[in-house]
Amino acid sequence: MSVVKRDFGKTDDGQAISLFEVTNGKGAVMKVTDYGAILVSVLVPDKNGKLTDVVLGYDCGSDYQVNAPHFGSTIGRNGNRIDQASFMLNGKKVQLTPNENENNLHSGPDGFEFMMWDAEVQRQSVVFHHFSPDGEQGFPGNFDVKVTYTLTDENAVEIHYEGTSDQDTVANMTNHSYFNLAGHNTGVVYDQTMQIFASHYTPVVDSKSIPTGEIVPVAGTPMDFTVPKEIGKDIEADFEQLKLTGGFDHNYVLDKEDGEFVLMAKAYCKETGIGMEAYTDCPAVQFYAGNFIENEKGKEGAVYDKRHGFCLESQYCPNAVNDTHFKQPFLKAGEKYDTRTIYKFIVE
Repeated sequence: MSVVKRDFGKTDDGQAISLFEVTNGKGAVMKVTDYGAILVSVLVPDKNGKLTDVVLGYDCGSDYQVNAPHFGSTIGRNGNRIDQASFMLNGKKVQLTPNENENNLHSGPDGFEFMMWDAEVQRQSVVFHHFSPDGEQGFPGNFDVKVTYTLTDENAVEIHYEGTSDQDTVANMTNHSYFNLAGHNTGVVYDQTMQIFASHYTPVVDSKSIPTGEIVPVAGTPMDFTVPKEIGKDIEADFEQLKLTGGFDHNYVLDKEDGEFVLMAKAYCKETGIGMEAYTDCPAVQFYAGNFIENEKGKEGAVYDKRHGFCLESQYCPNAVNDTHFKQPFLKAGEKYDTRTIYKFIVE
């Protein structure tokens, strides 16, 4: 097990960006950067032993300063959408910055993925730290947060979020990596299979993707991934929810008890034999099939386009701050925010 720190360019204002390469005893490699606490690469052996990078991203740190698709991003304080970019907390209106229609998406234009983080190297982990002052992004409270990336000897990338606030606030962080189990530069993921351990999902009102508040069964609809099926099988189905979001981009309510750490999804690529198991203790997961990637210049000369990767974003339900139908993502002052997500890679 080793961790190597490398130069990864500079920000526009001259700050040095570092890349941390973690290698385990099986030769797998995880690369993370202190710009945005971003997951840059995960290289794992395929069925022939060929090391394959299964995460979409960029060649240098400065490219992540725009990053419209949120490649590899640590999203915070709040992942996904908040209706009208506002909510009530303790009787007071909290106003955020609208950055998608009238909504706030992924905490707005000044999300955690566009900030420099302090980094501490451990034996097989990199710990990123950020102090988010009261009012940053519009959220109340001084939020002191750590994100720890660990590469295990079982080829699992473990992401551990920890934080405290001196006021009641929102804590609903996630990772926005796009995965392609055939390799980051191999094109559409239609033939890769997906299974999501959720018998219900949250339909959206319209193309702005705010949930209706309903939690409805997936059974009998193209939204059903309770058994493995190819991502491309139903993605163009004549189904209103898919038309509204341009393909799969929906929140699935996991079949689990509150706080239970479970397998939330499994994906598999027959071509490489690489499978991925995703685990979480969060109540839900956003399955996004990369519907809006367009001509994005990525690593190693790759040009990423529509549906060249998929996301599995562990989370509280979108707009939960405004909808009591859903488990609430509020963090009480002095209490600890503590949640984990794991992406484990296997060869089948």
